[in-house]
Amino acid sequence: MTLYRATVLDTPADPFTGGTLRAESDAAVVVRHGVIVARGPYAETAAAHPDDDVVHLESGVLLPGFVDTHVHFPQVRVIGSLGMPLLDWLEHVALPEEARLADAAYAAGVADDFLDGLVEAGTTSALVFGAHFADAVDTLFSRADRRGLRITSGLVTSDRILRDELLTTPERAYDESLALARRWHGTGRLRYAVTPRFSLSCSSALLDACGSVVKDAPGVWCTSHVNENDAEIAQIANLFDGTSYVEMYEQHGLLDRRTVLAHNVHPTDAELDVLAARGASVAHCPTSNAALASGLFPMRRHVERGVRVALGTDVGAGTGLSLLKEGLQAYFAQQLLGPAGLRLTAAHLLHLATSAGAVALGLVDQVGDLSVGKQFDAVWVRPPAGSTLDVGLRHAASDDDALATVFALGTPADLAGVWVAGDRVKGG
Repeated sequence: MTLYRATVLDTPADPFTGGTLRAESDAAVVVRHGVIVARGPYAETAAAHPDDDVVHLESGVLLPGFVDTHVHFPQVRVIGSLGMPLLDWLEHVALPEEARLADAAYAAGVADDFLDGLVEAGTTSALVFGAHFADAVDTLFSRADRRGLRITSGLVTSDRILRDELLTTPERAYDESLALARRWHGTGRLRYAVTPRFSLSCSSALLDACGSVVKDAPGVWCTSHVNENDAEIAQIANLFDGTSYVEMYEQHGLLDRRTVLAHNVHPTDAELDVLAARGASVAHCPTSNAALASGLFPMRRHVERGVRVALGTDVGAGTGLSLLKEGLQAYFAQQLLGPAGLRLTAAHLLHLATSAGAVALGLVDQVGDLSVGKQFDAVWVRPPAGSTLDVGLRHAASDDDALATVFALGTPADLAGVWVAGDRVKGG
Protein backbone atom coordinates (compact mmCIF):
# COMPACT_ATOMS: atom_id res chain seq x y z
CA MET A 1 0.00 0.00 0.00
CA THR A 2 0.97 3.64 -0.46
CA LEU A 3 0.35 6.42 2.02
CA TYR A 4 0.13 9.98 0.71
CA ARG A 5 0.88 12.74 3.22
CA ALA A 6 -0.64 16.04 2.18
CA THR A 7 -2.98 18.92 2.85
CA VAL A 8 -6.19 17.52 1.38
CA LEU A 9 -9.15 19.61 0.20
CA ASP A 10 -12.38 18.19 -1.23
CA THR A 11 -16.18 18.60 -1.20
CA PRO A 12 -17.94 15.32 -0.43
CA ALA A 13 -20.99 17.32 0.73
CA ASP A 14 -22.58 19.60 -1.89
CA PRO A 15 -21.97 23.29 -1.04
CA PHE A 16 -25.12 24.21 -2.96
CA THR A 17 -27.18 22.31 -0.37
CA GLY A 18 -25.32 23.35 2.76
CA GLY A 19 -22.09 21.38 2.51
CA THR A 20 -18.72 22.95 3.26
CA LEU A 21 -15.12 22.45 2.25
CA ARG A 22 -13.49 19.43 3.90
CA ALA A 23 -9.92 20.38 4.71
CA GLU A 24 -7.20 18.46 6.55
CA SER A 25 -3.85 20.19 6.85
CA ASP A 26 -1.72 17.14 7.67
CA ALA A 27 -3.63 14.16 6.37
CA ALA A 28 -2.77 10.67 5.27
CA VAL A 29 -4.58 9.01 2.38
CA VAL A 30 -3.87 5.29 2.14
CA VAL A 31 -4.29 3.66 -1.28
CA ARG A 32 -4.38 -0.03 -2.15
CA HIS A 33 -4.85 -1.23 -5.74
CA GLY A 34 -5.96 2.26 -6.73
CA VAL A 35 -8.67 2.55 -4.05
CA ILE A 36 -8.57 4.73 -0.92
CA VAL A 37 -8.73 2.36 2.06
CA ALA A 38 -8.00 4.77 4.90
CA ARG A 39 -7.86 8.50 5.53
CA GLY A 40 -7.15 10.52 8.64
CA PRO A 41 -4.60 12.57 10.59
CA TYR A 42 -1.11 11.67 9.48
CA ALA A 43 0.32 10.62 12.86
CA GLU A 44 -2.51 8.24 13.67
CA THR A 45 -2.90 6.82 10.18
CA ALA A 46 0.84 6.32 9.65
CA ALA A 47 1.06 4.50 12.98
CA ALA A 48 -1.72 2.17 11.86
CA HIS A 49 0.06 1.47 8.54
CA PRO A 50 3.74 1.25 9.49
CA ASP A 51 4.77 -0.83 6.47
CA ASP A 52 3.29 1.46 3.81
CA ASP A 53 5.42 3.43 1.38
CA VAL A 54 5.03 7.13 2.17
CA VAL A 55 4.78 9.71 -0.60
CA HIS A 56 5.37 13.19 0.78
CA LEU A 57 3.14 15.86 -0.74
CA GLU A 58 3.20 18.29 2.18
CA SER A 59 3.86 21.40 0.10
CA GLY A 60 0.90 22.65 -1.91
CA VAL A 61 -2.52 20.97 -1.73
CA LEU A 62 -3.98 17.66 -2.87
CA LEU A 63 -7.34 17.86 -4.67
CA PRO A 64 -9.59 15.27 -6.34
CA GLY A 65 -9.04 14.70 -10.05
CA PHE A 66 -10.95 17.18 -12.19
CA VAL A 67 -14.08 16.12 -14.10
CA ASP A 68 -14.82 17.88 -17.41
CA THR A 69 -18.43 17.41 -18.51
CA HIS A 70 -18.15 18.99 -21.98
CA VAL A 71 -15.09 19.14 -24.24
CA HIS A 72 -14.54 18.60 -28.01
CA PHE A 73 -11.50 16.51 -28.83
CA PRO A 74 -11.35 17.50 -32.56
CA GLN A 75 -11.03 21.19 -31.64
CA VAL A 76 -7.91 21.13 -29.47
CA ARG A 77 -5.76 22.65 -32.23
CA VAL A 78 -8.05 25.65 -32.85
CA ILE A 79 -8.26 27.09 -29.34
CA GLY A 80 -8.07 30.88 -29.35
CA SER A 81 -9.98 31.83 -32.49
CA LEU A 82 -11.76 34.82 -31.00
CA GLY A 83 -14.11 37.50 -32.25
CA MET A 84 -17.04 35.50 -33.67
CA PRO A 85 -20.46 34.39 -32.41
CA LEU A 86 -21.31 30.71 -32.33
CA LEU A 87 -22.62 30.05 -35.84
CA ASP A 88 -19.87 32.08 -37.55
CA TRP A 89 -17.21 30.40 -35.40
CA LEU A 90 -18.53 26.97 -36.34
CA GLU A 91 -18.50 27.79 -40.06
CA HIS A 92 -15.07 29.39 -40.22
CA VAL A 93 -13.08 27.66 -37.46
CA ALA A 94 -14.48 24.52 -35.84
CA LEU A 95 -16.08 22.67 -38.73
CA PRO A 96 -13.18 23.01 -41.21
CA GLU A 97 -10.90 21.56 -38.54
CA GLU A 98 -13.30 18.76 -37.70
CA ALA A 99 -13.46 17.81 -41.38
CA ARG A 100 -9.72 17.13 -41.30
CA LEU A 101 -10.30 14.20 -38.96
CA ALA A 102 -11.43 12.14 -41.96
CA ASP A 103 -7.69 11.54 -42.35
CA ALA A 104 -6.76 8.74 -39.93
CA ALA A 105 -3.23 9.95 -39.27
CA TYR A 106 -4.42 13.47 -38.58
CA ALA A 107 -7.12 12.18 -36.22
CA ALA A 108 -4.56 10.12 -34.31
CA GLY A 109 -2.34 13.14 -33.82
CA VAL A 110 -5.26 15.25 -32.60
CA ALA A 111 -6.34 12.50 -30.18
CA ASP A 112 -2.85 12.37 -28.69
CA ASP A 113 -2.68 16.17 -28.38
CA PHE A 114 -6.08 16.20 -26.71
CA LEU A 115 -5.48 13.39 -24.22
CA ASP A 116 -2.06 14.74 -23.30
CA GLY A 117 -3.71 18.09 -22.69
CA LEU A 118 -6.29 16.56 -20.35
CA VAL A 119 -3.58 14.93 -18.27
CA GLU A 120 -1.52 18.13 -18.12
CA ALA A 121 -4.61 20.01 -16.90
CA GLY A 122 -5.39 17.45 -14.19
CA THR A 123 -8.57 16.16 -15.85
CA THR A 124 -8.96 12.50 -14.98
CA SER A 125 -12.59 12.04 -16.13
CA ALA A 126 -14.30 13.68 -19.09
CA LEU A 127 -17.42 13.58 -21.22
CA VAL A 128 -15.92 14.15 -24.65
CA PHE A 129 -17.66 15.25 -27.82
CA GLY A 130 -16.15 12.90 -30.37
CA ALA A 131 -15.70 13.26 -34.12
CA HIS A 132 -18.07 12.94 -37.07
CA PHE A 133 -15.98 9.98 -38.32
CA ALA A 134 -16.26 6.55 -36.71
CA ASP A 135 -12.59 5.72 -37.27
CA ALA A 136 -11.53 8.89 -35.45
CA VAL A 137 -13.77 8.04 -32.49
CA ASP A 138 -12.34 4.53 -32.44
CA THR A 139 -8.85 6.04 -32.31
CA LEU A 140 -9.78 8.32 -29.41
CA PHE A 141 -11.13 5.38 -27.40
CA SER A 142 -8.09 3.24 -28.15
CA ARG A 143 -5.62 5.91 -27.05
CA ALA A 144 -7.67 6.85 -23.97
CA ASP A 145 -7.78 3.20 -22.95
CA ARG A 146 -3.98 3.00 -23.09
CA ARG A 147 -3.71 5.99 -20.76
CA GLY A 148 -6.32 4.63 -18.35
CA LEU A 149 -8.40 7.82 -18.38
CA ARG A 150 -12.12 7.83 -17.57
CA ILE A 151 -13.53 8.88 -20.93
CA THR A 152 -17.15 8.88 -22.07
CA SER A 153 -17.47 9.75 -25.75
CA GLY A 154 -19.18 8.91 -29.02
CA LEU A 155 -19.74 9.53 -32.70
CA VAL A 156 -21.04 13.04 -33.44
CA THR A 157 -23.97 12.93 -35.84
CA SER A 158 -25.63 15.53 -38.10
CA ASP A 159 -27.59 15.28 -41.36
CA ARG A 160 -28.13 18.89 -42.41
CA ILE A 161 -26.74 22.44 -42.45
CA LEU A 162 -23.10 21.50 -41.76
CA ARG A 163 -20.35 20.89 -44.35
CA ASP A 164 -21.20 17.95 -46.63
CA GLU A 165 -18.30 15.80 -45.44
CA LEU A 166 -19.62 15.97 -41.85
CA LEU A 167 -23.12 14.76 -42.71
CA THR A 168 -24.50 11.27 -42.30
CA THR A 169 -27.87 9.52 -42.66
CA PRO A 170 -30.08 8.25 -39.85
CA GLU A 171 -29.38 4.66 -40.91
CA ARG A 172 -25.62 5.10 -41.00
CA ALA A 173 -25.61 7.06 -37.75
CA TYR A 174 -27.48 4.23 -36.02
CA ASP A 175 -25.24 1.47 -37.40
CA GLU A 176 -21.94 3.21 -36.69
CA SER A 177 -22.98 4.44 -33.25
CA LEU A 178 -24.25 1.03 -32.16
CA ALA A 179 -21.07 -0.68 -33.40
CA LEU A 180 -18.88 1.76 -31.46
CA ALA A 181 -21.02 1.41 -28.34
CA ARG A 182 -20.78 -2.38 -28.46
CA ARG A 183 -17.02 -2.21 -28.95
CA TRP A 184 -16.14 0.34 -26.27
CA HIS A 185 -18.92 0.85 -23.71
CA GLY A 186 -17.67 -0.69 -20.48
CA THR A 187 -14.16 -1.43 -21.79
CA GLY A 188 -11.67 -0.42 -19.11
CA ARG A 189 -12.72 3.02 -17.89
CA LEU A 190 -14.51 3.90 -21.13
CA ARG A 191 -18.19 4.46 -21.81
CA TYR A 192 -20.21 5.42 -24.87
CA ALA A 193 -22.29 8.56 -25.35
CA VAL A 194 -24.86 9.04 -28.11
CA THR A 195 -23.97 12.47 -29.52
CA PRO A 196 -26.30 14.39 -31.85
CA ARG A 197 -24.39 17.61 -32.49
CA PHE A 198 -27.35 19.90 -31.84
CA SER A 199 -30.94 20.09 -32.97
CA LEU A 200 -30.09 22.66 -35.61
CA SER A 201 -28.03 20.11 -37.55
CA CYS A 202 -30.21 17.06 -36.81
CA SER A 203 -33.49 16.15 -38.46
CA SER A 204 -36.25 14.43 -36.52
CA ALA A 205 -35.32 11.18 -38.28
CA LEU A 206 -31.72 11.46 -37.10
CA LEU A 207 -32.80 12.25 -33.54
CA ASP A 208 -35.05 9.18 -33.72
CA ALA A 209 -32.03 7.11 -34.75
CA CYS A 210 -30.08 8.47 -31.78
CA GLY A 211 -32.96 7.54 -29.50
CA SER A 212 -32.91 4.03 -30.94
CA VAL A 213 -29.22 3.65 -30.06
CA VAL A 214 -30.00 4.69 -26.50
CA LYS A 215 -32.63 1.91 -26.35
CA ASP A 216 -30.54 -0.74 -28.08
CA ALA A 217 -27.28 -0.15 -26.20
CA PRO A 218 -28.32 -0.23 -22.52
CA GLY A 219 -26.44 2.03 -20.16
CA VAL A 220 -25.00 4.43 -22.73
CA TRP A 221 -25.00 8.17 -22.13
CA CYS A 222 -26.27 11.03 -24.25
CA THR A 223 -24.80 14.48 -24.75
CA SER A 224 -25.50 17.46 -26.96
CA HIS A 225 -25.85 21.25 -26.90
CA VAL A 226 -28.82 23.30 -25.78
CA ASN A 227 -29.86 26.98 -25.68
CA GLU A 228 -26.37 28.32 -26.31
CA ASN A 229 -27.01 31.28 -28.60
CA ASP A 230 -30.10 33.39 -29.38
CA ALA A 231 -29.74 33.06 -33.17
CA GLU A 232 -29.39 29.28 -32.92
CA ILE A 233 -32.47 29.03 -30.67
CA ALA A 234 -34.53 31.11 -33.11
CA GLN A 235 -33.54 28.89 -36.05
CA ILE A 236 -34.46 25.74 -34.14
CA ALA A 237 -37.87 27.15 -33.25
CA ASN A 238 -38.48 27.79 -36.96
CA LEU A 239 -37.30 24.33 -38.01
CA PHE A 240 -39.39 22.49 -35.43
CA ASP A 241 -42.58 24.60 -35.51
CA GLY A 242 -41.95 26.33 -32.20
CA THR A 243 -40.94 23.22 -30.26
CA SER A 244 -38.42 24.20 -27.60
CA TYR A 245 -34.83 23.04 -27.68
CA VAL A 246 -35.22 20.82 -24.61
CA GLU A 247 -38.53 19.40 -25.84
CA MET A 248 -36.81 18.21 -29.03
CA TYR A 249 -34.50 15.97 -27.04
CA GLU A 250 -37.30 14.75 -24.79
CA GLN A 251 -39.58 13.86 -27.71
CA HIS A 252 -36.90 11.62 -29.21
CA GLY A 253 -36.05 9.69 -26.04
CA LEU A 254 -32.79 11.49 -25.38
CA LEU A 255 -33.49 13.06 -22.01
CA ASP A 256 -32.93 11.17 -18.76
CA ARG A 257 -30.50 10.73 -15.87
CA ARG A 258 -27.69 9.82 -18.28
CA THR A 259 -28.05 13.02 -20.35
CA VAL A 260 -25.65 15.96 -20.10
CA LEU A 261 -26.46 19.04 -22.18
CA ALA A 262 -23.92 21.79 -22.66
CA HIS A 263 -24.45 25.53 -22.13
CA ASN A 264 -28.18 26.21 -21.52
CA VAL A 265 -27.48 29.93 -21.32
CA HIS A 266 -31.01 30.93 -22.38
CA PRO A 267 -33.50 28.39 -20.97
CA THR A 268 -37.15 28.96 -20.27
CA ASP A 269 -38.49 28.05 -16.84
CA ALA A 270 -40.51 25.27 -18.44
CA GLU A 271 -37.34 23.80 -19.95
CA LEU A 272 -35.57 23.90 -16.59
CA ASP A 273 -38.48 22.06 -15.03
CA VAL A 274 -38.29 19.34 -17.68
CA LEU A 275 -34.53 18.94 -17.16
CA ALA A 276 -35.02 18.65 -13.42
CA ALA A 277 -37.88 16.16 -13.78
CA ARG A 278 -35.84 13.95 -16.12
CA GLY A 279 -32.71 14.15 -13.95
CA ALA A 280 -30.56 15.53 -16.77
CA SER A 281 -27.47 17.64 -16.06
CA VAL A 282 -26.09 20.83 -17.59
CA ALA A 283 -22.43 21.46 -18.40
CA HIS A 284 -21.63 25.10 -17.70
CA CYS A 285 -18.85 26.36 -20.00
CA PRO A 286 -18.02 29.92 -18.89
CA THR A 287 -14.97 30.74 -21.04
CA SER A 288 -16.78 29.57 -24.18
CA ASN A 289 -19.90 31.52 -23.25
CA ALA A 290 -17.79 34.65 -22.91
CA ALA A 291 -15.56 34.08 -25.96
CA LEU A 292 -18.56 33.57 -28.27
CA ALA A 293 -20.63 36.27 -26.53
CA SER A 294 -23.32 33.67 -25.86
CA GLY A 295 -24.27 35.24 -22.53
CA LEU A 296 -23.99 34.85 -18.76
CA PHE A 297 -25.12 31.49 -17.41
CA PRO A 298 -28.20 31.68 -15.12
CA MET A 299 -26.83 29.37 -12.43
CA ARG A 300 -29.24 30.56 -9.75
CA ARG A 301 -32.23 29.60 -11.88
CA HIS A 302 -30.79 26.14 -12.49
CA VAL A 303 -29.98 25.48 -8.85
CA GLU A 304 -33.27 26.83 -7.52
CA ARG A 305 -35.25 24.66 -9.97
CA GLY A 306 -33.26 21.54 -9.12
CA VAL A 307 -31.12 21.15 -12.26
CA ARG A 308 -27.68 19.65 -11.68
CA VAL A 309 -24.77 21.78 -12.94
CA ALA A 310 -21.09 20.93 -13.45
CA LEU A 311 -18.24 22.49 -15.44
CA GLY A 312 -17.05 21.98 -19.00
CA THR A 313 -14.15 23.56 -20.85
CA ASP A 314 -15.82 23.36 -24.29
CA VAL A 315 -12.52 23.35 -26.16
CA GLY A 316 -12.03 24.86 -28.69
CA ALA A 317 -14.56 27.69 -28.16
CA GLY A 318 -13.40 27.49 -24.57
CA THR A 319 -9.96 28.94 -23.95
CA GLY A 320 -8.13 25.93 -22.56
CA LEU A 321 -8.45 22.56 -20.85
CA SER A 322 -7.98 23.83 -17.29
CA LEU A 323 -10.97 23.50 -15.00
CA LEU A 324 -9.24 25.89 -12.59
CA LYS A 325 -9.69 28.58 -15.24
CA GLU A 326 -13.31 27.56 -15.83
CA GLY A 327 -14.03 27.71 -12.12
CA LEU A 328 -12.64 31.24 -11.90
CA GLN A 329 -14.63 32.36 -14.94
CA ALA A 330 -17.78 30.79 -13.49
CA TYR A 331 -17.20 32.93 -10.41
CA PHE A 332 -16.75 36.05 -12.55
CA ALA A 333 -19.94 35.37 -14.52
CA GLN A 334 -22.02 35.06 -11.37
CA GLN A 335 -20.50 38.25 -9.98
CA LEU A 336 -21.41 40.12 -13.17
CA LEU A 337 -25.02 38.98 -12.93
CA GLY A 338 -25.46 40.92 -9.71
CA PRO A 339 -28.57 39.95 -7.72
CA ALA A 340 -29.53 37.39 -10.39
CA GLY A 341 -26.26 35.53 -9.89
CA LEU A 342 -25.09 33.13 -7.20
CA ARG A 343 -22.33 34.21 -4.85
CA LEU A 344 -19.85 31.39 -5.29
CA THR A 345 -17.22 30.41 -2.73
CA ALA A 346 -14.02 28.49 -3.36
CA ALA A 347 -15.81 25.37 -2.12
CA HIS A 348 -18.47 25.86 -4.81
CA LEU A 349 -15.76 26.09 -7.48
CA LEU A 350 -14.02 22.90 -6.33
CA HIS A 351 -17.37 21.11 -6.18
CA LEU A 352 -18.25 22.22 -9.72
CA ALA A 353 -14.86 21.02 -11.02
CA THR A 354 -14.88 17.66 -9.22
CA SER A 355 -17.78 16.12 -7.31
CA ALA A 356 -20.54 17.84 -9.30
CA GLY A 357 -19.02 16.45 -12.48
CA ALA A 358 -18.81 13.00 -10.93
CA VAL A 359 -22.51 13.18 -10.06
CA ALA A 360 -23.44 14.39 -13.55
CA LEU A 361 -21.49 11.56 -15.19
CA GLY A 362 -22.73 8.85 -12.84
CA LEU A 363 -19.25 8.33 -11.40
CA VAL A 364 -19.84 9.60 -7.88
CA ASP A 365 -19.46 6.12 -6.39
CA GLN A 366 -15.94 6.01 -7.86
CA VAL A 367 -14.49 9.53 -7.99
CA GLY A 368 -15.18 13.20 -7.20
CA ASP A 369 -13.71 13.39 -3.71
CA LEU A 370 -10.99 11.66 -1.73
CA SER A 371 -13.13 9.57 0.62
CA VAL A 372 -12.51 6.00 1.70
CA GLY A 373 -13.85 3.62 -0.93
CA LYS A 374 -13.25 6.00 -3.86
CA GLN A 375 -10.65 5.55 -6.58
CA PHE A 376 -7.50 7.60 -5.99
CA ASP A 377 -7.97 10.11 -8.80
CA ALA A 378 -6.05 13.12 -7.53
CA VAL A 379 -4.25 16.33 -8.46
CA TRP A 380 -1.31 17.74 -6.51
CA VAL A 381 -1.10 21.51 -6.83
CA ARG A 382 2.47 22.49 -6.00
CA PRO A 383 3.55 25.69 -7.77
CA PRO A 384 7.19 26.58 -8.42
CA ALA A 385 8.92 28.09 -5.41
CA GLY A 386 8.68 31.85 -5.40
CA SER A 387 5.84 32.01 -7.91
CA THR A 388 2.86 34.23 -7.13
CA LEU A 389 0.71 31.18 -6.44
CA ASP A 390 3.36 29.76 -4.11
CA VAL A 391 3.51 33.05 -2.21
CA GLY A 392 -0.28 33.17 -1.97
CA LEU A 393 -0.55 29.60 -0.67
CA ARG A 394 2.13 30.13 1.95
CA HIS A 395 0.40 33.24 3.24
CA ALA A 396 -3.23 32.09 2.98
CA ALA A 397 -5.15 32.88 6.15
CA SER A 398 -7.38 29.78 5.89
CA ASP A 399 -7.97 26.65 3.85
CA ASP A 400 -10.79 28.44 2.00
CA ASP A 401 -8.41 31.27 1.14
CA ALA A 402 -5.79 28.78 -0.06
CA LEU A 403 -8.32 27.11 -2.34
CA ALA A 404 -9.51 30.46 -3.67
CA THR A 405 -5.89 31.32 -4.46
CA VAL A 406 -5.52 28.07 -6.40
CA PHE A 407 -8.52 28.94 -8.58
CA ALA A 408 -7.44 32.56 -9.00
CA LEU A 409 -3.84 31.80 -9.98
CA GLY A 410 -3.47 28.09 -10.76
CA THR A 411 -2.56 26.77 -14.22
CA PRO A 412 -1.63 23.33 -15.55
CA ALA A 413 2.03 24.28 -15.01
CA ASP A 414 1.32 24.33 -11.25
CA LEU A 415 0.19 20.70 -11.16
CA ALA A 416 3.12 18.60 -9.95
CA GLY A 417 1.27 15.31 -9.93
CA VAL A 418 -1.85 13.68 -11.35
CA TRP A 419 -3.10 10.17 -10.49
CA VAL A 420 -5.82 7.98 -12.02
CA ALA A 421 -6.86 5.02 -9.88
CA GLY A 422 -3.54 5.24 -8.06
CA ASP A 423 -1.40 5.33 -11.20
CA ARG A 424 0.64 8.49 -11.55
CA VAL A 425 0.08 9.89 -15.03
CA LYS A 426 1.86 13.23 -14.55
CA GLY A 427 4.93 14.07 -12.49
CA GLY A 428 7.18 11.73 -10.58
